[in-house]
Amino acid sequence: MLGIEHYWVFLMSGLLLNITPGSDSLYIFGRSISQGKSAGMMSVFGIISGAGMHTLFAAFGLSAILMHSALAFNLIKWIGAAYLVYLGVRSIMSKDKLTLEAGEMRKEGLRKVYFQGFLTNLFNPKVALFYLAFMPQFVSADNTYGSLPFLLLGLTFITTGTLWCSLIVVVSNLLTQKIRQSNAGKYLSRVTGVIFIGLGLKLLGSGRT
Repeated sequence: MLGIEHYWVFLMSGLLLNITPGSDSLYIFGRSISQGKSAGMMSVFGIISGAGMHTLFAAFGLSAILMHSALAFNLIKWIGAAYLVYLGVRSIMSKDKLTLEAGEMRKEGLRKVYFQGFLTNLFNPKVALFYLAFMPQFVSADNTYGSLPFLLLGLTFITTGTLWCSLIVVVSNLLTQKIRQSNAGKYLSRVTGVIFIGLGLKLLGSGRT
């Protein structure tokens, strides 16, 4: 089918990978519990946009550089890790009140959350390597459709990922709604900051796969 083999196997594998706890899920959870559903959804859109860029990179061969260049891999890894740690420290040091209602966030704030989610995903080289290692297994050896199979597989994975990440936002918002309205809400920014710093350190300590 359009240069794709075992599409349903890919779909089921993608779903299993989506629901496996990872950096993106933790990032979205952290945003949702500290800033509400709107911020959580903007984080989803940002991360999905980053995944879309990785799909294009994989489809047109640009991210192959990461597979052959240790310097490029490490440089992007360090940038991504530093950015996550920076977000974590800012969140811990912030004295701003948490958003009690999703509608209270200004458009400027939501755009910032989106952009941060986008950069978090874009500067994760392991995401690029995942696309390069996983998707080619489902592309026919005699593919005559060029980059189309990669684009279709990437779109499929992005769609299932969006559904799963949106569910994380809804559930985390329900679980933490009362906490955000109580005195305990002031600690959520610190929890979020610790999550971000942990993700940054995990990325920094990760090796090539």
